[in-house]
Amino acid sequence: MPEYKFKKDFLRTPKGTRDILPHDFLYWQFVQQKAEEIGRAYGFQPIRTPHIEKTELFTATLGESSDVVEKQMYTFRTRGGDSLVLRPEGTIPIIRAYFEHGMHTWPQPVMLYYSGSFFRHESPQRGRFREFGQFGCEIIGEEAGIADALVIWVISLIFQEIGIKSYLVHVNTLGDKECRPEYRRDLVAYYRRKVNSLCKDCHRRLKTNPLRLLDCKNPNCIDLKAEAPQMVNYACSSCKAHFKTVLEFLDELGIPYYLNPYLVRGLDYYSRTVFEFFRGDKNPSSLGESKGEDQNTDKKDLALASGGRYDYLAEALGEKMVAGVGGSIGLDRVVEELRAQKAKPFKEKAPSIFLIQLGPQAQRKSFLLFEDLRKAKFNIAQPFSKDGLRSQLQLADKRGATWVLIVGQKEALDAKIIVRDMASGAQETILQNKLLDYLKKKISTRGGSALGGKK
Repeated sequence: MPEYKFKKDFLRTPKGTRDILPHDFLYWQFVQQKAEEIGRAYGFQPIRTPHIEKTELFTATLGESSDVVEKQMYTFRTRGGDSLVLRPEGTIPIIRAYFEHGMHTWPQPVMLYYSGSFFRHESPQRGRFREFGQFGCEIIGEEAGIADALVIWVISLIFQEIGIKSYLVHVNTLGDKECRPEYRRDLVAYYRRKVNSLCKDCHRRLKTNPLRLLDCKNPNCIDLKAEAPQMVNYACSSCKAHFKTVLEFLDELGIPYYLNPYLVRGLDYYSRTVFEFFRGDKNPSSLGESKGEDQNTDKKDLALASGGRYDYLAEALGEKMVAGVGGSIGLDRVVEELRAQKAKPFKEKAPSIFLIQLGPQAQRKSFLLFEDLRKAKFNIAQPFSKDGLRSQLQLADKRGATWVLIVGQKEALDAKIIVRDMASGAQETILQNKLLDYLKKKISTRGGSALGGKK
């Protein structure tokens, strides 16, 4: 057999991706479970869409000139010649599913939540990965401002309950097809007067997608937007009324927000309300917002969640106009924030019972014994691969077990089990067929629960 010499890079994750190790996964699991719990409570139903979609689905809706389409999508051709893409965001696939499965015939609005991996080819940096996780919720078929407020409220609740209590929602209105064209004309006129100060990308954006000029992260371009026209001054009466409704809900709910007149978001399909959640509760005007920095960290602040209204997205897919609004939480960034806060949002329960086995015969018996206890809803742990009484007892003590079950060779043959109380060290030998009743009585007498151990 030939010898293969693998390069060290073969044993590393691809650039911009990472492994989620067991301890970190507990943070992910905690955030996702809390998000799903709150989403279901407010009427959102789960949906899962494929990781791959047809390329045209995104080029038709995001715009050929958007950064996502031009620079960030992972596109490939199948052997059959189909052009597919790793999904770069979650809303468009859900709108596709909405029409494909006839959800427009369901009682409206349709409220859905999702979570999973998304993919963008961008420069990896703090809080940015080429494969990233999101939890999102969408309300389709409702144009009233209460839907916008509900999405923001649900995200706020998720943050509060996972332990991110200090946050600020940047919010703006982008108007609609009636009022945005005039704003676009004045915005273009303003930037044409500043064209010599624009970065290379913004020279192109001025021709293809002027609103994206306001989203540029180049320091010179950031300074230019300070005197740029503001969409809120061009909003028609209908858009103003809609935005006013959203803000009234935010005031009533006590959600801290900042009116950011230059917030446009990075995707082309948004209209009316757009929003982003940032950590901290300080007004960004006092934090050097023009440089996009948090003076407490000297690092660029990243949105922990974002979203907005997309009333014209269905039309871009060739369907009848359907109002919609949604938002998503960046799971990577939220978990990173929890870790930075040294938060302990979850608590691993110590096992009530720890099963120790000694010798081959006892090992063979321990699998079925463990399963009987698991089915009886006991919180039980085991070290099947360990050997030696001392090392296993040390592990049981380290895990905080209340009782230890010891099965040796003799106990395995006699169908008996030694039960040791870890607090007192006292132990008894009982018949295996009496074990469940014995443990339930012990737990009841002590006033504990089969689902918990030492605290």
